[in-house]
Amino acid sequence: MTYCVGLCVDEGLVMLSDTRTNAGLDNISSFSKMFVAEVPGERALVMMTAGNLAVTQTVWNLLQQGVWLGGAQHQLDTVPDMFHAAQLVGAAVRQVKQMDGAALLAQGISFECSILLGGQILDGPPRLFLVYAAGNFIEATEDTPFLQIGEHKYGKPILDRVLNMKTSLSEGVALTLISMDSTVRSNLSVGLPLDLAVIRRDALRISFRKRITEEDPYYRAIREGWAGALRDAYLSLPRPDFPVG
Repeated sequence: MTYCVGLCVDEGLVMLSDTRTNAGLDNISSFSKMFVAEVPGERALVMMTAGNLAVTQTVWNLLQQGVWLGGAQHQLDTVPDMFHAAQLVGAAVRQVKQMDGAALLAQGISFECSILLGGQILDGPPRLFLVYAAGNFIEATEDTPFLQIGEHKYGKPILDRVLNMKTSLSEGVALTLISMDSTVRSNLSVGLPLDLAVIRRDALRISFRKRITEEDPYYRAIREGWAGALRDAYLSLPRPDFPVG
């Protein structure tokens, strides 16, 4: 299992992923699930993956080599806009399924793959897509300016309650870390270190990228501060005014 979350707000994009992979209780490893395609001054894209690690790594390698789309072979650094970038990722997913789907099924393994793709190309706006295992996709909107893949239920409530298009990038970083910490606390299959990337609108480059470990002082402040704030909020709530026992 994994957890990845992306925000697309007026100021740009925040992308955060964990690194834990789980192939059984005695086979837990760390692999980065964040991939970057960048041509400074022209485009900056971040791809995050969940599902079968062999499938998602093959998708990324195909994108590096080039995937056929619209009668021509493209990479993420050659597509004209973010919509075509999402189409290209979807085409790569379908190609991997065509190559390996039957062999996986013969071993009783389902074809599991979901991908978050966020970025900005040239004069287009920042956009965020979720690509499914079938190669189709949806896009984040003003009504729902975030997308998640993997173990998403624990980290969703804070985003539903707080996030909107006017949320700043710095606030977005804090929100994604709260969302991730809520997931890490509740699901052992999601874990640190974390990969964080920020793309500021019109910067056309990765504005900030960092590997976050347990010892990171800001992450520790977020984790401890959020836990304390929840406890204080709970203690401040009124108790029932009716008999309970």
